[in-house]
Amino acid sequence: MSGLLALAACMGEEDFSVSTHDKLEFSQDTLAFDTVIAGEATKTYSFQVFNKGDKALRINNVRLEQGEGSPWEVNVDGTWLKGGVSTQDFTISARDSMRVFALLHAPTTECDDPQPLEERLLFTLESGVTQEVLFTASSQDVNIMRGETITKDMTLNSKRPYQVFDSLVVAEGATLTLAAGTRLLFHANASLIVHGRLVAKGELGKPVVMRGDRIDMMFELQPYDRVPGQWGGVTFTSTSVGNDLTWCDIHSGDYGIRCDSTGTEKQKLIIDNSIIHNVNGDAFYAKACQTFMGNCQVTNAGGNCINLVGGDYTFVHCTIGQFYAFVGVNRGVALQFTNTEYDAPIPLERCQFVNCLITGYNDDDIMGSASDRHQDCAFNYVFKNCLLNTPKVEADAIVDCLFEDKADYDYKEHNDSTMRAGNFLPEFDFDRLIFPFTLNPKSRAVDAADRQLTLQSGYTTDLLGNSRTADGKPDIGAYEATAPKEEKE
Repeated sequence: MSGLLALAACMGEEDFSVSTHDKLEFSQDTLAFDTVIAGEATKTYSFQVFNKGDKALRINNVRLEQGEGSPWEVNVDGTWLKGGVSTQDFTISARDSMRVFALLHAPTTECDDPQPLEERLLFTLESGVTQEVLFTASSQDVNIMRGETITKDMTLNSKRPYQVFDSLVVAEGATLTLAAGTRLLFHANASLIVHGRLVAKGELGKPVVMRGDRIDMMFELQPYDRVPGQWGGVTFTSTSVGNDLTWCDIHSGDYGIRCDSTGTEKQKLIIDNSIIHNVNGDAFYAKACQTFMGNCQVTNAGGNCINLVGGDYTFVHCTIGQFYAFVGVNRGVALQFTNTEYDAPIPLERCQFVNCLITGYNDDDIMGSASDRHQDCAFNYVFKNCLLNTPKVEADAIVDCLFEDKADYDYKEHNDSTMRAGNFLPEFDFDRLIFPFTLNPKSRAVDAADRQLTLQSGYTTDLLGNSRTADGKPDIGAYEATAPKEEKE
């Protein structure tokens, strides 16, 4: 229980220490607020102040070093500092403590990159000793887009992130172009809705990023950005065709990309060298349309990583992994494809996977289902030179593929949460929600891709820019193993 002034008034002077050797101790010497969006208040952070001595300590003054001009607000043991300075003394009894709360109103800086902020909260004891706790943060200025609809061709190319409220809509007939390095930070429930056309021109090292706008920490070592459901997702509606996305990073939404039906006569979407990761629903959903995906990572979905309903689809050198951390009864699979929806036939004209790694924690991560009622409805699929987490089957549509056997890998649990997926290295870190999908040199995907198909596709470098053809033996999936490869017997 915190020392109270009323209690302090009852104490004799001999009960208080005025020795310079008796000092406060803090639960942390630095309170890190991380990066926050300028102009917005942060959540409230806190720390404890301890008196571990045998006598009470009187704190004559608590103040922010910057005083009234400080962007921080502080509450000490239930009392707010006015103008950054305490208006009363505080007492901590022997072997007692009190709690301090702080929040930040990050100022605008008119800079594109995050700018560091620093403040010191000073505690002056009756003995004259002054101690401090350091506050640190970075303030990120943003361009705010609130309920905006793009009605004519527009390019976003600012080095400063765009914060999107109430969704960003591209009207039919308009094209939105996102230059390399563009960052779209979506507020909760906001989405990118494309009726017209979207062109993203990211580059290796300068991706186009679409993510939530919480850029601070949920708790120590856990940023909000690694938690799904921070925003909506990207929807290409039935009027949208000719979309072209390259070097994009789309993550932590309610869903990833949704492609509504447009028929298969026109290309709806080409997406390559991109990542769709860590979403509550489907990471990639497409219905009755034509799409192409190459050199992409599609991973960790509360629904399915890939969910295809009818249409015409090609996937080349993709890593599709279902290792969603928030396990529930409704977690989906890595790949689901069908030619029916609500018992209505939707022809699956082509569903082709080439040099792809399709895996996950499920016993079977590939679910294909054809309509029993509409047996004349097209259901065409093929897997070429893929590594598949599904029971082994012999079929004309399965060409030179490998099938996972978990006995080949070191699947084990330790420290209650950290797991190792045999195809990938480094290990997944479930505590901090870090999932590296770079290839383990022990994986059966190593050297197992078809070189000729790699050359034909044009994806001669992987998602990190590593050569697939330097050793003449490309690996299956979006990544080449860069550690020394294991000798195969």
